[in-house]
Amino acid sequence: MFYAICANAQVTKQVQYLSGTDNEHTVDWDFWVTGGRNAGKWGKIAVPSHWEQQGYGAYNYGRDYVTYGKNFQFHDEKGLYKHTFSIPNSWKGKKIAIVFEGAMTDTEVKINSRTAGPKHQGSFYRFKYDITDNVVFGKDNLLEATVAKMSEDNTVNNAERLADYWILGGIYRPVYLEATPVAHITWTAIDAKADGTFRANVYLEGIKKKGLLQVELKDNAGRVVATETVTVNAADTLKNVSLKVKNPLLWTAETPHLYHAVFSLDPKSKDGFQTKERFGFRTVEVREGDGIFVNGTKVKMKGVNRHVWWPETGRTVNKQLDLNDVRLIKQMNMNAVRCSHYPPDKSFLELCDSLGLYVLDELAGWQKAYGTSVGKKLVKEMVVRDANHPSIILWSNGNEGGHNKELVGEYEKYDLSARKVIHAHHRPGNEINGIDCNHYEDFYSTKKILEGPNIYMPTEFLHAQDDGGAAAGLADIWELHWNSKLGAGGFIWDFADEGIVRTDFNGVIDVNRVNAPDGILGPHREKEGSFYAIREIFSPVHITLKKLTADFDGTIDVENRYHHTNLASCQFEYKLVNFEKPYADRSGMDSVLVGKVTSPNIDPTQQGKINLALPSNWQTFDALLLTAIDPYGEEIYTWSWRVRNNAAIAASVLPVKTKTAVELKEDSVHYIFKANGITAFISKKTGLLADLANDYSMKLSFNNGPQLVNGESALQAVKAFQEGDLPVVEFSYQGSLSFIRWSMQPDGWLKLDYAYQLQGPVSFAGVSFDFPENYAITAKWLGNGPYRVWKNRLQGVSLNTWENMYNDSKAGIGPWVFPEFKGYFSDVSWIQFNTTQGKFLVVTPQDDMYVRLFDFYGISGPQGYPKLPQGNISFLDAIPPIGTKLAMGINSKAEVNGPAGELSTFDKPLKRTLYFYFGLPKGEKENTQFVMPKENILTD
Repeated sequence: MFYAICANAQVTKQVQYLSGTDNEHTVDWDFWVTGGRNAGKWGKIAVPSHWEQQGYGAYNYGRDYVTYGKNFQFHDEKGLYKHTFSIPNSWKGKKIAIVFEGAMTDTEVKINSRTAGPKHQGSFYRFKYDITDNVVFGKDNLLEATVAKMSEDNTVNNAERLADYWILGGIYRPVYLEATPVAHITWTAIDAKADGTFRANVYLEGIKKKGLLQVELKDNAGRVVATETVTVNAADTLKNVSLKVKNPLLWTAETPHLYHAVFSLDPKSKDGFQTKERFGFRTVEVREGDGIFVNGTKVKMKGVNRHVWWPETGRTVNKQLDLNDVRLIKQMNMNAVRCSHYPPDKSFLELCDSLGLYVLDELAGWQKAYGTSVGKKLVKEMVVRDANHPSIILWSNGNEGGHNKELVGEYEKYDLSARKVIHAHHRPGNEINGIDCNHYEDFYSTKKILEGPNIYMPTEFLHAQDDGGAAAGLADIWELHWNSKLGAGGFIWDFADEGIVRTDFNGVIDVNRVNAPDGILGPHREKEGSFYAIREIFSPVHITLKKLTADFDGTIDVENRYHHTNLASCQFEYKLVNFEKPYADRSGMDSVLVGKVTSPNIDPTQQGKINLALPSNWQTFDALLLTAIDPYGEEIYTWSWRVRNNAAIAASVLPVKTKTAVELKEDSVHYIFKANGITAFISKKTGLLADLANDYSMKLSFNNGPQLVNGESALQAVKAFQEGDLPVVEFSYQGSLSFIRWSMQPDGWLKLDYAYQLQGPVSFAGVSFDFPENYAITAKWLGNGPYRVWKNRLQGVSLNTWENMYNDSKAGIGPWVFPEFKGYFSDVSWIQFNTTQGKFLVVTPQDDMYVRLFDFYGISGPQGYPKLPQGNISFLDAIPPIGTKLAMGINSKAEVNGPAGELSTFDKPLKRTLYFYFGLPKGEKENTQFVMPKENILTD
């Protein structure tokens, strides 16, 4: 495979790939490994790849050093690679280099049995050797590479392999040859400021005579906007070039405008040399005691940590995967990414440049640092490769104690723009350049740190292990940063579960139990509920309206949380919708009325109003939706609000009353209601539903409710009476439960009224019933969905008719099917269960009901997860918050991450009505209306 960089009349760098270009395009080389699977015999291996994924060697998670202590070195495998190649005759007289984009860990290279250069140490960095004198033309050339997992430099092992991530082996990024004229440009370092000032350090090699160096700056359409020519003398190795562009389009994460700089040696000569670099005009400043500024505007990071990872191929990826990750990060309305814990593929940075993300580019060093000697070489390799990316705004000199402070001064040697260096740390005392990045502070310690004196930008906060962690409490902590002078935002840990497809265990995805499943997304980028919650919390169009008030006139308060974009550049539209009924053939919306909205003229960080100009009949619909679209046509978020309350929704669901009689009988242990073929048995001893029967179909095992999920109660009295023409049985209690009242409609709908009162803070409030989980097939409901919620993660769901199929997914562990079937679901009007015993439907006329479905715990287990209510299906007025894995210790309590994590308290009795239908009613597809008598609706 041959590539020419900057095709032009002039000579450009020529590239010939010896390996494939990515994980989908590989080339087979000969391979031999010293240990593990298939050791001691020659075979074929795809390059680039990790040899574990090709059936060789043994797997090693970085925390094995904790498990096995010093014995972790049993993974000290070495891989021997061989590959033959030929070189074009046109390359004669040129300088030829071999380039490795990444190999883990120590790499020795020979060409035709001659050493190419000193052993390279360090896994995540581009390195190259001049092999001009090693190659031959007209014959095959032999490449031999020996790659050792364990480095001979123990500081490299400490920095890279004693880490909380998968540690794999092999040549996992591409290998290629470069051919350049003897006189050429080796690399450039660019500094392009927001005022249009452009400077470049142009590094030269092989200059034998006096000549010219021309620099042309071109905009994205290819138009030349500035040019400069300077003289180059023999033996020059560095030239400084300066230009000025008037009123350039500026690069920010919101406006990623890019330019090109074309560097030409002897531009009028056919033997000249040309190279091209992409860049952006932007000025990054760290103003100590104030904030991080881009082009004079303070910015706050809505960021995430990202490993380079794909389950089938580990850290060998491709540009499309990088593109998908950048898009997913931006879909969460994030504006920043930390490259944890090593430099990523070049293509990822290019995409951050073109699509717009602020980047922290990080030197490896998980919790231990490189030694100074090897560290200096690796800093140079990282910065030389990455310096011209406008997306990179800061260099991160290692993670959580992996900081060699002797390396701090090395970055500016190669970075002409002199970006600041930070330490991504979790110990006090590692603040640097006025920025404190302390990890996993909670809401209250964050509040304290934001008092100063440093800018606070946690490079890790919250923790996405288990459901909820990445977004639970995020809204509270984000408000602290947004409203604080010193708050610079932060980076959630982390983007995706680092699960590897184990080739030694039949392709099972292994997340090393609790160690690696830390993602907002699953390993194949399956979206958990936190993904959408983060999307709402980080929305730059900030809307806090929760419910439409009685006097709502279509005007909504809005805050512009962009840094560089006026909301007039965005688009808005509303929808007025009606929802599908329970027994409709499909879920979703019906009767949609769409209207365009005039975009409000609101400057960045300012507040204003958006006027929807709703039609006169808007109150006849079930709900109002508002969608915001960014200047590039991508949806920012869609908000939803009820227009009609649950009482009206319930009235539209319940059927017309019939004249069928309702029977109330009793035996020694039950009160027995029967109407329209449905029979309900109520226990005289407890007042709970004991059993069901159906004349037309299988009976349902829904029973033993309503059990009060909090508090103690004792049955005090029972009375049976007539209410109009309907029989009623009421049970009165002493304690938390006040009463349970049962009645049945003539159509067979069973009605339940209950009331209770609780004292003090509670995790949950409401009632439960029993129903075997193994009978559940689907649940269909009108309410927020399709994802489950927690008290401190109510965001990211919208009002609709949803239907989920049964699954037993847990965030962070297979099968990664989302949304989860089980969990807490909010603002439910009705829910229909489809089971192996038939269907049944539950409806409430009161607002704000949560439904809990079955037992669900995270991978941390019941002790590290909020306790669940008793029973299997719960109808609740309060649900618990969830904590995170890391906030002030393992399995911290949710309240430390902010007020939303505090338990619920109630100062008055709670009352609710539930209607049940245990079967498929006749004429269920008819849109019949049931007018609910006022006395049947409980009010406070």
